[in-house]
Amino acid sequence: MSKQRIALTIEVWRDIKRHLFVYFLLILVVISAFAVIYFTHLNRQATSQVEMLLAERDELDIEYRNLLLEQNSLAEHSDIESKAKKYLQMKRPTAKDEVLIRLP
Repeated sequence: MSKQRIALTIEVWRDIKRHLFVYFLLILVVISAFAVIYFTHLNRQATSQVEMLLAERDELDIEYRNLLLEQNSLAEHSDIESKAKKYLQMKRPTAKDEVLIRLP
C-alpha cells in the first residue's frame, strides 16, 4: 500500500513536471484576472472622484457668477448715490459750491 502511494506520488510529480509550462500559464492567467479586477476598481474610483470634482466645480462656478452679479449690482452708480443720500445725508454739489484750484 505504501509502495502504491509512493508510486502515485512519483507519477503525480512527473505529470506536474511534464505540464509545468501549462501550470505556469494558468497561474499567469489567474494573476492577470486579478489585475484586471483591481485596475477596473481603481478606474471606477477615479471616475467617481472626477465626477464629484466636476460637480463641485460647477457649483463653485455658479456661486462665482452670483457673486459677480451681486458685486455689479452693488457697484452701480445709482445704488451708491442713493445710499450716500440716505445714510450719509450727502448731496451733489451745485455749481456755486465748486471750488477750482489752479496750480502755478
